[in-house]
Amino acid sequence: MAKAPTEIKSLARAHTQSALNVLASVMNAADAPHAARVSAAQALLDRGWGKATQFIEAETTHRYVMRVPAQVENFEEWQKQYAPLQITNH
Repeated sequence: MAKAPTEIKSLARAHTQSALNVLASVMNAADAPHAARVSAAQALLDRGWGKATQFIEAETTHRYVMRVPAQVENFEEWQKQYAPLQITNH
C-alpha cells in the first residue's frame, strides 16, 4: 500500500541531518567538481535562508479607449446624458 504524502515527508525529514552533512561535505571537498560544490552550497543556503527573491521584468502594454461625449447645448443637457444616476430612497 502506498504511503500518505505526510508520512513520506516525515520519513524524508528524518534524514535531514545526514543530508545536510552530505551537502556540506560536497561543498567543502576541494577535489569535487566546481558545479557540485556550487550546487551543494546553493542547496544549503536555500534551506537555511530561503530562496533569493527573483524579480521578473516584463514589458506590458496598456491600451485605453476614450469615448468623447457628443457636444451638448448646455449643462442641464449634459447632466441628463452623462451625469451619474442618483439613487433615491423611497
